[in-house]
Amino acid sequence: MTKKNQHLTTSWGAPVGDNQHSMTAGSRGPTLIQDVHLLEKLAHFNRERVPERVVHAKGAGAHGYFEVTKDVTSYTKAAFLSDVGKRTPLFVRFSTVAGENGSADSVRDPRGFAVKFYTEEGNYDLVGNNTPVFFIRDAIKFPDFIHTQKRHPATHLKNPNAVWDFWSLSPESLHQVTILMSDRGIPATYRHMHGFSSHTFKWVNEDGDGVWVKYHFKTEQGIKNLTEEMGQRLAGENPDSHTEDLYNAIENGDYPAWRLYVQIMPLEDADTYRFDPFDVTKVWSQKDYPLQEVGRMVLDRNPENYFAEVEQATFSPGTLVPGIDVSPDKMLQGRLFAYHDAHRYRVGANHQALPINRPKADVHTYQRDGQMRFDNNGGGSVYYEPNSLNGPKESPQHKPAAYPVSGVADSVAYDQDDHYTQAGDLYRLLTKDERTRLISNIVGAMKPVESDEIKRRQIQHFYKADPEYGIRVAEGLGLSVPSKRK
Repeated sequence: MTKKNQHLTTSWGAPVGDNQHSMTAGSRGPTLIQDVHLLEKLAHFNRERVPERVVHAKGAGAHGYFEVTKDVTSYTKAAFLSDVGKRTPLFVRFSTVAGENGSADSVRDPRGFAVKFYTEEGNYDLVGNNTPVFFIRDAIKFPDFIHTQKRHPATHLKNPNAVWDFWSLSPESLHQVTILMSDRGIPATYRHMHGFSSHTFKWVNEDGDGVWVKYHFKTEQGIKNLTEEMGQRLAGENPDSHTEDLYNAIENGDYPAWRLYVQIMPLEDADTYRFDPFDVTKVWSQKDYPLQEVGRMVLDRNPENYFAEVEQATFSPGTLVPGIDVSPDKMLQGRLFAYHDAHRYRVGANHQALPINRPKADVHTYQRDGQMRFDNNGGGSVYYEPNSLNGPKESPQHKPAAYPVSGVADSVAYDQDDHYTQAGDLYRLLTKDERTRLISNIVGAMKPVESDEIKRRQIQHFYKADPEYGIRVAEGLGLSVPSKRK
């Protein structure tokens, strides 16, 4: 049993002053690499499972192409988006998040939605989910969050006490929790769900002008979901139902497709918008920033070997091409390090050279050696830079666009802490029947929680989003109804 009043420390025993906020340059960052506690947490977290993925372990994938349908060259100079009608080959991996490699496909869980574009300027990875938001907004909390989704260290059972304890102490999770517990929490198949970047990214055009963007993949198959009862039954009858459905659809020539749209925000709006546009627990209203069509993604070829293609596929939001850059989103900033580091550990330092990950574009680097180096390792060519031997050199025109930063280096929170408005708006958008199923799913998930204190703490969050929301959950759990918003 954990002793009371113990100080949280680093792995080398030093006390931790802030375990909730990463160190940034000013309130918006970017995140500072000198935050050694953040780096230690993320690096250790990436090495906690051998050899399956720490998250997104269970998944399915397919090959296809992306075709540009609208001219977006005024916003981005990315070459694969340069001409209407242009096609770029791609590989997609869909997945569940929390479960192990052998877990069921039909569990209540977000779905990973990762796309690798093999562009002429190198690979571009768009690594998102089937939800537009996430549970947390700072990468320093990610290892702790995923620990709550994994198994109890003593019982080796899933632990609802940990899940709801963490969520109740992290009110920023409320928006995503509402989505997860709604009908959208269990997609019927991978084909019948949308995909989102969730994070904000930056597009830059040939003139160096930038805009903030969010990506939306809209399924052409239509949205279909499973009820809790259907999901549980399918988990027992066919735990690989999503994997089987995707494979069979493509095998039968019923190629799944999605339309890609973006929301576009002028750079200056980030300072005045009513929600922080870099907070991944929030969405941008489509009334404020309407969806603009970009292109169409089609999946038309199954993998020939699951391990070689699906299991060894590696994705990272830091795999970028000219014309597409990152934002100060603190969760995204941490992922830029963590994803590449996870692949170096899980697959190897040369994972980018594997056939499924190898760019179609020529690669010229000074990286050498490492485990599983299976090409000619650069032969006898020059292996350092700068050099006077006509080796590859940087191209200044491809530098990311500069942006100003200011502030004091410190561990700071986001400026805005409204965790309830968007969750409440979502609740009120649901139909009467959808609300009833949402409440039923939440009550069923919270009943196993042993602590009434945790339940009441979470109920307060529901109540602050919408009084009816909190009252119905409280009544379902047989607890006192909150008398007022605290």
